[in-house]
Amino acid sequence: MANRRPPPRRRPAARRPARRSTPLRRRSRRQQHRDNQLLLRGFGAVAGLALVWAVISWLLANWWALVVLGALATLGGTVWAHRYRQQQAWDRVRQQALRYGLPQLDALHHRDFEYAIRDLMLRDGCTDARQIGGAGDNGADVLATDPVGRSWVIQVKHRRDGDRGSPVGTPDLQRVNGTARQLYGADVVLVVTNGRFSTRCAPLAAQLHMHLADRRTLATWAGGGRPLWELLPKIPPPRRGR
Repeated sequence: MANRRPPPRRRPAARRPARRSTPLRRRSRRQQHRDNQLLLRGFGAVAGLALVWAVISWLLANWWALVVLGALATLGGTVWAHRYRQQQAWDRVRQQALRYGLPQLDALHHRDFEYAIRDLMLRDGCTDARQIGGAGDNGADVLATDPVGRSWVIQVKHRRDGDRGSPVGTPDLQRVNGTARQLYGADVVLVVTNGRFSTRCAPLAAQLHMHLADRRTLATWAGGGRPLWELLPKIPPPRRGR
């Protein structure tokens, strides 16, 4: 038999050096960045402390500067307090003298009409009166507490054409009645409009123990100095414990 040659041996493939994965490089760069940030913060803290110490040392050596700074701070605080009290006094005067005519109210945007009702409640001594009308108001546009402690929830309905516009109907009354007492704890639930109410509103308001202020009542209230609770019949007394 012919001599067979042994098969040639395969050389093992050369091993390539393992490469570092990109995440390791990214982690090392991030760590280096963090170290640099910590180093900068440390230098900043040291510099800040040195500056504070230098200022304190200078003030201790120049004590008269502390006296001057204290006098200036006292003077500035006194002037600010005086101006603040004066501004508050002028605001009270403006509120007490606030008057609206029906043409002014008719020309307002419905949101501005809500603010006008709030301002009239402020004029009459409801110091916490605020406008909340908008999305999710649950039928309430103005909330206020009168000087004897009664909580008011007011729904405001503006009609650009006044009493010539569409009347306010019973659905508006039912909407605010369903939330005013349950959500806001109202003592007085009021619907006020510069227009008119439908004929069915008055009987329903009486059944629901609500109050209505139409164009005529609004004119007397906004144009005069009498508070609204003196113009509405059967306003309940404040609840006990308030």
